[in-house]
Amino acid sequence: MDPMRQAVVPAQYLQIALDLATRIAQGELAEGSRIYGRSVLASEYGVSPETIRKALRLLADMKVVDVKPQSGAVVLSADSARRYIDNFSEDADIHSLRCQLKDLLAESAEVNRRMAETVTALVKSQDTFAAAGQPLPNYEVPVPKDSPLIGKSIGELQFWQSTGGTIVAIRRGQTVILSPGPYAELYGGDVIILVGSPSAAEAAHRLVTTKE
Repeated sequence: MDPMRQAVVPAQYLQIALDLATRIAQGELAEGSRIYGRSVLASEYGVSPETIRKALRLLADMKVVDVKPQSGAVVLSADSARRYIDNFSEDADIHSLRCQLKDLLAESAEVNRRMAETVTALVKSQDTFAAAGQPLPNYEVPVPKDSPLIGKSIGELQFWQSTGGTIVAIRRGQTVILSPGPYAELYGGDVIILVGSPSAAEAAHRLVTTKE
């Protein structure tokens, strides 16, 4: 089986819809019988009434139950319940993957927002250092595509010892890596954000461009 499919966990309402369909297919909930109200089912499954509503709405769309306003849901067809069970796995996987992708995109946007705020705060903090008589300007040092440093870590390069500057961030395309550790490697096209003196920036520029 595809390992991605193994990792997929259906949303709660999909799992509840499957459980209700199974109970209907097995005859536990007979055709024509009324299913408990949303609040009772919510308590039984340990979820919100809204989750139960979505589960019943899904079963209603598949003609397994009939949802009537103010009177709850009535079981329509055990055969439809069995068909829903047969088709459940693939549909649930696709739906869950879409939900996971949506969540990941939201998480990525939040991380990017927080990184942007941190970089802005870092730049603004220079004013504080300057006011204290300790100016710490930052410089951007591009890493050429053919730099001899590509693939080497910051620790291996002994960057601070070599330049007197401190790398506070690496901009890589649309991504900003804040406070990269000694094991962070440099890639062609990276932009090193360096805090230090002008001479440190010049030394860093020579370091990334000088051929071995």
